[in-house]
Amino acid sequence: MRKITCPKDAEDVLRSVWSDQIEYREEFAILCLNRANKVLGYSFISSGGIAGTVVDPKVVFQIALKSNASNIILAHNHPSGNTQPSNSDIQITNKIKQAGKLLEINVFDHLILTSESFYSMADEGDLS
Repeated sequence: MRKITCPKDAEDVLRSVWSDQIEYREEFAILCLNRANKVLGYSFISSGGIAGTVVDPKVVFQIALKSNASNIILAHNHPSGNTQPSNSDIQITNKIKQAGKLLEINVFDHLILTSESFYSMADEGDLS
């Protein structure tokens, strides 16, 4: 099992499983981690259009609970190539983070991927 020690580690794992639609269709995925931050698995939650995708927190936690995750990393791509999070990105991250507190499943990060780079909400201080 691969251990996640920094956002770049998570990016590497996600890029190895992401579809070839990264520039064409927005997709949302999670990495499930154990207490030692080793990857238990990943799952794609949704696939949308060019400008967005719907994320249901219940589905996120259904997968996290079934994998016995202690921590999760959220991720989605921006086909536009812009790595900056939108207001909707920040809102869904905060919503999932709050729900995770009740379930004792920590949201470690939310990565926004493009074909050439990525943005880590944790590194940029957006996970308050």
